[in-house]
Amino acid sequence: MKLYNISLQSLRRRKSRTAFLVIGLLLAVASFVTLYVVSENVNKSVAENLDEFGANMLITPQSDGLNLNYGGISITGLTFENNNLNQEDIEKIKTIKNKDNLSVIAPKLFNSVKIITLNGTNEKNMVAAGINFKDEIRLKKWWRIKGKYPSQENEILVGNEVSKLLGTKLNQKINLNGEEFLISGILEETGSQDDALIFLDLKKSQDLFNKKNELSLIEIAARCYDCPIEEIVRQTSGKLPRAKVTAIKQSIESKMTAIHRFEHFSLGISGVILIISLLIVFTNVNASVNERTKEIGIFMSVGFRRWHIIKIILLEVLIASFIAGVFGFFIGIAGAKIITPILSMDNSIKINFSYTLLFISAGLAVTAGLLASVLPALKAARLDPTVAFRSL
Repeated sequence: MKLYNISLQSLRRRKSRTAFLVIGLLLAVASFVTLYVVSENVNKSVAENLDEFGANMLITPQSDGLNLNYGGISITGLTFENNNLNQEDIEKIKTIKNKDNLSVIAPKLFNSVKIITLNGTNEKNMVAAGINFKDEIRLKKWWRIKGKYPSQENEILVGNEVSKLLGTKLNQKINLNGEEFLISGILEETGSQDDALIFLDLKKSQDLFNKKNELSLIEIAARCYDCPIEEIVRQTSGKLPRAKVTAIKQSIESKMTAIHRFEHFSLGISGVILIISLLIVFTNVNASVNERTKEIGIFMSVGFRRWHIIKIILLEVLIASFIAGVFGFFIGIAGAKIITPILSMDNSIKINFSYTLLFISAGLAVTAGLLASVLPALKAARLDPTVAFRSL
């Protein structure tokens, strides 16, 4: 009879202990798989949601000139044509190695503009921002407006403070640099510099102020799940040597802190469960050895060596551990499919089958089982033959 046949027969005879051993490791593997899959998917979901809230990179010209404070960063060079950014720079940014990390690229053109209400009752000097509305809306998803976003070149969106200063209303026409525009929307108060700006189509702004293809700055929102922000800054700077590329580190750090906290929590819980499972396996195998003194005596009486005893016990644990690893994987995946949508509040997340994770789960269970059973196996092999024979 082969040694593995003896191990299989032993597992079949001791069904309760085998079940206890398998369940102990199965719970550990299932918990590990569930926490790993949930952590991975929730982290990605959190990162994507955090990336919705504003830019984390700012590109400005390297020059002196008209100063404008935008988002807490001083923007210079708005009046110097030689160093201004242009539309071609956007295409250059899209060619960097980590271009897939770039979620939104939102260019802007700022200009001082004289505004006159058509009834002539109000005249002010304001700052107009030429933007691509589709990109800006993606970048600033917290924006709320009265009315609608501009869809035509002659439509504009005005900030809350601008509306109050001018006393303007929806669908009212105003004069910008001698050209009429319709107020299609009024931005609700944001508490930022956007409240004091007038937003119009970027191309229209370039034509209106005779600044064809020119840009004042470019805001970028980078996807920051394992975000190589410093590398992205370096690559972008290489593509735009005459521009200043700034990472808004506070934004990046707050995003990554939130993500890593959940990862550390998951690792901690998995570690605790694994330790408990090791103790369960150790206790189970040790108790089994104590109960099998008679069986070990029989093996020794028919010529089995100590190494044979060790192999029999380790084979039993290996078989039980492998079964626990495989079933634990599938139970863990099932648990992740239930828990992930609840934690992420996103029912669209799909949990994909991973052969790599299956192999890792089986390997983890086998490794944990063998480590926990080494001492009991050595104890069985070192059993005094006299004591073993007395039990026969």
